[in-house]
Formats: sequence, C-alpha cells, structure tokens
Amino acid sequence: QISDITKVVSADTFERPIYAGNAIATVQSSDATKVITVRTTGFDATAATGGNAAVETATAAADTGKSSYVGSEIAKSDRPELTAAKIIVSGGRALGSKEKFDEVITPLADKLGAAIGASRAAVDAGYAPNDLQVGQTGKIVAPQLYVAAGISGAIQ
Repeated sequence: QISDITKVVSADTFERPIYAGNAIATVQSSDATKVITVRTTGFDATAATGGNAAVETATAAADTGKSSYVGSEIAKSDRPELTAAKIIVSGGRALGSKEKFDEVITPLADKLGAAIGASRAAVDAGYAPNDLQVGQTGKIVAPQLYVAAGISGAIQ
C-alpha cells in the first residue's frame, strides 16, 4: 500500500509526505494492482468526465451472520466540515480547561464562520471531542486561514 499520496508522477510512481510533512518521498510500485490512499487536499477538484477505466461488477459474499447493521448517526452542525473548511480555529492544552476552550474558541469560530479544531493534547485532556483533532494524529487540514490558540510549536 502507498498511503496519503499527493501527486501521481506516472502509472507506477507517486509522491507522498513523510516526516510529518516536512519532506516529500517519491515512491514507485511494480505491483500490477496498486493499493493507494489519497490526501484529498493535495488535488484540485475536477468534474467526473471522460476517462477509460473498466467498470467491473462484483458479487456480494454470503452473509455469515456474525455481524449486523444496527444503525448510523450523523452529527449535525452549522459549522463547515473540518477537512474541507476554509477557516479553522483550533485550541490547545494551554487554554487550561474545557470551559475555557469553549469560551475562547467557539465565539471566535462563530464570528469567522469557521470550523473548530483541537490539538491532540486538548483532546486527550477532554477539552474537545476526538473528531475535532487536527494534525499528524488527527485530521489532515489545508485551510486558507488557521488560527491556533494555546497550541505549542511542535515540529509537526
């Protein structure tokens, strides 16, 4: 598998970030079938036109009865989705508490029409839910404006 590609160089060569995005590796695979994941912020949006890839029909495997679908819940929010937001306001551990996180980050995000993010330290401390975590161990983001409040300057 080739993870998190940001550029397709050729049919068997790809670029991907390494060292928390501080360097770019060019990787090549001689496998006939490539298994890749794509960093969506690394590519411009495009219309789904043209192309010549084959469409194959796969048959479903028989149900073994070992699992069942219970349901799904989708969080509703008036805020932009974190990975697609143009503006993100993030808070870190230095805010000191969940109350302070909510008191500082939420009003600013409201004024800017921004998504809310949090550092790993803030999530670990319980200031924000896990789905708001950004960075190397959270969601990859590429906003036009990123406001960081109380976040230390780790190398990533």
